[in-house]
Amino acid sequence: QVQLVESGGGLVQAGGSLRLSCAASGSCFSVRSMGWYRQGPGKQREFVARISIGGETSYEDSVKGRFTISRNNAKDTIYLKMNRLKPEDTAVYYCNALRYTGTVHWGQGTQVTVSS
Repeated sequence: QVQLVESGGGLVQAGGSLRLSCAASGSCFSVRSMGWYRQGPGKQREFVARISIGGETSYEDSVKGRFTISRNNAKDTIYLKMNRLKPEDTAVYYCNALRYTGTVHWGQGTQVTVSS
């Protein structure tokens, strides 16, 4: 099993920044990639960014150039630095871990609210 705990959400004005963290524990050796998803009010959960064990990254188009995903392997933690936040970035942000077995684990989510 892999347990994920997110932190760092909050309320910020448009144009501001936040950094989310996701700490993994448990069978972290079995994780091949981790990422961030979000679910806005009345919307489906959507992909935001992903980082592989080797450090390769990918982003959803609307966050490219504004968000940066990174990882600290020693701490089994990933981060999402969000700059130039927009009201449409308001959502619950979820951390996600994909294991080599194909199993997916989710964190409990952290709320990000961007005021206009």
